[in-house]
Amino acid sequence: MAPQLPSTLDLGNDVSLDVSIAPRTPGSNLSFSPVLQAADEQLGIPAMKPQSTSKSLSSTLFDTTARTPPVRNICCVGAGYVGGPTAAVIAFNNPHIRVTVVDKDEKRIRRWNSVHPPIYEPGLNHILRIARDGSKECTIETRPLSIPTSTTSSNTPDVSDMSTPTSECSSQCGDNVTRHIPARQPNLFFTADVAKSISEADIVLIAVNTPTKSRGAGAGSATDMTAFEAVTNVVAQHARPGAIIVEKSTVPCRTAQFVQDTLALHRPGIHFEVLSNPEFLAAGTAIKDLLNADRILIGSSATPSGHRAAAALASVYSAWIPRSRIITTNVFSSELAKLVANSMLAQRISSINSIAAVCEVTGADVSEVAGAIGADPRIGSKFLKAGIGFGGSCFKKDVLSLAYLAESLQLPEVADYWRKVITMNEFARNRFASRVVRCLNNTLIGKKLTMLGYAFKKDTNDTRESPAVEIIRSLVEEGPREIAVYDPCCNPAQLAEDIGLYVGAEVLQRNGGPVIVYADAYEACHSSDALLITTEFDEFKNNGEPVSASAEVLAPKAALIKAVVPDPRPFKGEVPTETELLALHTFLLQSTDAEDTEDPLHRFNPIPGCAEDCPDCYIEKETGTIGYGAGQEHVFKGRLDWRKVHYHMHKPHWVFDGRGVLEVAGMEKLGFRVESVGRQGRV
Repeated sequence: MAPQLPSTLDLGNDVSLDVSIAPRTPGSNLSFSPVLQAADEQLGIPAMKPQSTSKSLSSTLFDTTARTPPVRNICCVGAGYVGGPTAAVIAFNNPHIRVTVVDKDEKRIRRWNSVHPPIYEPGLNHILRIARDGSKECTIETRPLSIPTSTTSSNTPDVSDMSTPTSECSSQCGDNVTRHIPARQPNLFFTADVAKSISEADIVLIAVNTPTKSRGAGAGSATDMTAFEAVTNVVAQHARPGAIIVEKSTVPCRTAQFVQDTLALHRPGIHFEVLSNPEFLAAGTAIKDLLNADRILIGSSATPSGHRAAAALASVYSAWIPRSRIITTNVFSSELAKLVANSMLAQRISSINSIAAVCEVTGADVSEVAGAIGADPRIGSKFLKAGIGFGGSCFKKDVLSLAYLAESLQLPEVADYWRKVITMNEFARNRFASRVVRCLNNTLIGKKLTMLGYAFKKDTNDTRESPAVEIIRSLVEEGPREIAVYDPCCNPAQLAEDIGLYVGAEVLQRNGGPVIVYADAYEACHSSDALLITTEFDEFKNNGEPVSASAEVLAPKAALIKAVVPDPRPFKGEVPTETELLALHTFLLQSTDAEDTEDPLHRFNPIPGCAEDCPDCYIEKETGTIGYGAGQEHVFKGRLDWRKVHYHMHKPHWVFDGRGVLEVAGMEKLGFRVESVGRQGRV
């Protein structure tokens, strides 16, 4: 192995993970954090006086953290749903930091370096076009346009609040109304050269998949640490001395100790600091969640070197996240907090779904019940939408991991409590499938059903643990003539492969099964006996609510109601930040004056070209499925014309709303028979 160069972040020889006196954030003012006070002092920002109880500890942190050199190179191991977007946003907001994303899957890396990124997230395309491809110089107007604004859609990347609506900057007054924006060099790279990238990094982020074990001890509950352990071994062998190792993956509590032990085993006598920095991203809003995070959680050891490591990572986020949102804890608290956060959210969904079952029998309306209890500020309105249950790669896995942790700690009552969350989720999903069969006279033989939506939630092409998987499996057992599947955000060719992988290849029509994937919603609904809404995409609504960010920003002409992001000008400082430029980019895309519907600031460099044998280009050419994935963003297909759908359906025009997206009275006026979760049905 090549000789290791000392890191600019060499943090000394203290390797203890003792956490008994880890810094905490007193009260509600997070700027009292000793780590962040020291970071402020390094940047010349006057520090707030610490509380007297932690005065000596804070003084020590001032002395040690101020000497921490800046981070210049970050390596993210794992190019999936967490690693890719997280690294992209870090690079986007830190042009001076080289960010390299590595993955052993060369196909995935190839897609990240092309027009076909492997995942879709609203806003990700713009981030990649600037950080991965660099940008051209341009000139922008610094005077705001006189365009009225309205409430921003809930999924719009919330970047406007990072800029100041008014400014006293003299450079923007008088005749000086333009600003030259220099060209930017690429600083985001994707490669399969794992060892080299790790060896050059000051900070190594581990963001690999940690699914639930499927076999062996703890199968069905415990976290499968195979990939995480393998990456930890590679990092231990190649990381430069003094590098900071960061857990981004969701891992069981006390994993940091395992990482520290592995590092010591492979590199005895060489110090590495281990941090926990869990992600709190939601599929479909990941870019918004990263750009305007409500909190950044950093767990570290309670040693001076641990504080310096936490300060170094905090300095990366502070490029765009206010320091008041950066929370420091001990490393094990940070690990556990991620599991608990997802488990609590899953618990709320299962709770309201249990009430939905009661409503369907009693005649109460679950949406009215949710509105009534959500008005109580102690409860709040978030995650009280009844439906067919949660999906995705996180909630179920993390609830089961928490239950398994409780069992391993000899706390069976705690484990049983959390397992009931999963039981209720499965009950909600199965009850929906049973309701469909019951309403169709307890037989599906000879009938066509259409599933509108397959991804586990809107504005994402993530199909992992989607409720639609088990619903299809249940319906196939009833022998239908056809199950048509349409999803506006998933590439039909890839969707068919996913169904074959997760449900079974035998269910696909090409293998003699009833499942057919469509690229057109009306073709999918044609001659259907029943429609099942299984994902809450805006395309399926009938009530005129504002559509989501992807539709508004990327296809404003198709939107029924326009949600305008405020003009961020005049800018806060003399030179606009990347987040301010992104806010201006988004504003101009939504304004009536936008001449370029993709690049109104004329900053984008050409997208990297694909090889002649690119399989993604081949699929698009053969199937004609264009407008899916992050390369072109999700092209809003427009709201369904429910009158047209009704005309081509079979009587009695059943619609089963599993996501509560339909205005039932309006659908009934068109002649549909609507069965909705949480409302008393006809049968």
